[in-house]
Amino acid sequence: MSSRQEEKERRRRERQEREQAEKAAAARRKRLQMVFGGGLALVAVVAVLVVVGVVALGGDDGEAEVPAGSAQVPAVQETDLEAAVKAAGCKLVHAENEGAGHEEKDFKPSDYKQNPPTSGTHHPTWYEDGVYEPGNVPELGKLVHTLEHGRINIQYKPGTPANRVAQLETVMREMEDGYHQLLYENTTGMSYAVAATTWDQLLGCPTFNDKVFDAIRAFRTEYIDKGPEVVP
Repeated sequence: MSSRQEEKERRRRERQEREQAEKAAAARRKRLQMVFGGGLALVAVVAVLVVVGVVALGGDDGEAEVPAGSAQVPAVQETDLEAAVKAAGCKLVHAENEGAGHEEKDFKPSDYKQNPPTSGTHHPTWYEDGVYEPGNVPELGKLVHTLEHGRINIQYKPGTPANRVAQLETVMREMEDGYHQLLYENTTGMSYAVAATTWDQLLGCPTFNDKVFDAIRAFRTEYIDKGPEVVP
């Protein structure tokens, strides 16, 4: 097959994969709307129940399960990125760029210098913005592609308490209703309790404390939509 024919075939495959991804994303958005768009009245009732439950138990012990997207989180205390990162005991890594090539393969953590990765060769298709439940962890190569599009990937290690995951979702939805963000369980064996990544940038937090939320908020404000490709 000539190089021209190969290029034509590659573009055809990428177009088909994009169409498949768009169909899957539309189905997922519909499901998320059904789950999270039940109306203000339902949200209000859930919020009241959460508050009553916390008061009755004498506070949050870090283990009680809380409905996703309704968890209470601390109000913003620090908006400066470096100050917020320091207060949370996290670190900010300005990572070396590892390229932006496309390859159809099952990518592994060992394919990247950073864990979680912040750039590098990745799958030609990508994931849509949204919340991915534990056990439904997206493929690594397709996640890296979202970073190239300027997305913020918020991720937590396996075993994170359900109420902490719910708080992450609340914070994510506070920020323009999750605009250009993904939230998922990280299964790469990363050393952080919670992390956020975007193209060439990593926020890593060894412990999950209440100040982490400000660090994530400030990281998102600083780096969202700064990938090499501008994708709506």
